[in-house]
Formats: sequence, structure tokens, C-alpha cells
Amino acid sequence: MLWGIAHIAPTRSVVKGFGELSEDNRRIITMEWVAEGLTLIFIGALILLVTLQGGPPDPVSVLVTRVCAFMLLTMAAWTFLTGAKTSILPIKICPLVKSAVAALFLLGTIL
Repeated sequence: MLWGIAHIAPTRSVVKGFGELSEDNRRIITMEWVAEGLTLIFIGALILLVTLQGGPPDPVSVLVTRVCAFMLLTMAAWTFLTGAKTSILPIKICPLVKSAVAALFLLGTIL
């Protein structure tokens, strides 16, 4: 959830970093940047709530956690193939953060 918040916080400066944009392009970049942050917050909140409600022994909790881990790995792969090739350090480390959290989620369902 914290990485999602950290993703949304600098949205204005990130969009400004693209230089001159049409209004439509500015809106689309803003929308996509915030959408990824909201997705990360949602995944974190969902795991937190499912864990508090049922915990790892619950099969539904395990399934939800593993599906969320798969989504994070998918997002990490997409970021690695696209955004991580930029010169922006937080975007370069984003695949590592997402992959590490996914690994912790999966480890939590095994232990």
C-alpha cells in the first residue's frame, strides 16, 4: 500500500517531467499514473483485509493472496519491459519492489 501511495504522491511532477503535452496526453498520463498507484493500494488493502479475516489457513485467503502475487509479478514484468528502461530511479526499482512483495505474499501462503 505504501508503494502505491508513494506512486501517486509525485504525479504532478512526473507529468510535468514529460514537458509540453496536449491536454489529452496530460490527462491520460495522469490517469494511468494514478491508476497504477490505486491498484497497488487496492492489492495491499485486499491482502490486509483477507489476512485479518481468514488468515493463511483459510483456502480463500490463500487463493486471493496468490492471485494478488501473480498480479504484482505481471505488473513488475510490464514495468521492467517498459518503464524501467527510463532514467527515473523509482521506476527502475519498481519491478524489484513489486517482485519482492509478491515473493513475500507467496511465502506467506506456504509457511
